[in-house]
Amino acid sequence: MGLFDLTGKAAIVTGAGRGLGEAVAIGLAEAGADVALVTNRTPADKTAARIEAIGRKAITIQADVSDRTQLPAIVEKTLEGLGRLDILVNNAGIIRRTPAAEHSYEDWQAVIDVNLNSVYVLSQLAGKHMIEQGSGKIINIASMLSFQGGINVPGYTASKHAVAGLTKALANEWASKGLQVNAIAPGYMSTDNTEALREDPVRSVQILQRIPAGRWGTSEDLIGPAVFLASAASDYMNGHILAVDGGWLVR
Repeated sequence: MGLFDLTGKAAIVTGAGRGLGEAVAIGLAEAGADVALVTNRTPADKTAARIEAIGRKAITIQADVSDRTQLPAIVEKTLEGLGRLDILVNNAGIIRRTPAAEHSYEDWQAVIDVNLNSVYVLSQLAGKHMIEQGSGKIINIASMLSFQGGINVPGYTASKHAVAGLTKALANEWASKGLQVNAIAPGYMSTDNTEALREDPVRSVQILQRIPAGRWGTSEDLIGPAVFLASAASDYMNGHILAVDGGWLVR
């Protein structure tokens, strides 16, 4: 199990105050990593307390990842607070649900700024540091809509297709420099982003009927894949989009 040991490593997790980001941050800490918890509106104090109870170090960084001028400070504060940077998990994401003909440019831009632009800028900032040290792991959170078109979410779908493409592009350039850039594509997970779908009696049934596992995913379902991609166990994986979907894509 030493391949999965993250002792001595330091990670940044964006959107770490709740949901998938919170679970991944705690999972990385359980594997031995210290973690910088990046949040905007949702406090991460409880997440930090849980990580410290495990015996790992946690720092909280408040930042609006849609504002690219705030992103350099995330890397700087992580290096100051944790002393190193080995893992970046680009988890922060938002969704806007309206038919394409009515989807405002403001909603489009908001989604692209958070879901794509922040991923690129943070990866570039962290990547420069990781290239200098000759090692690093970048994990992007993609989506089932990295593969499919979806309905009423044109901005989200465009952003998640782009995240998959960016993951591959960065992997091509950085694999030879000791960095592994991969992505996790969660299936239909029980999070705030899917609340509207889960409360829709028609769509919820349709979705569950297509998932071979017969249930919505949970935040904890992402912990194992995240630890795997953050650890030495995935050192020969580059540019892969790992579906964690209960079988949705193969149905």
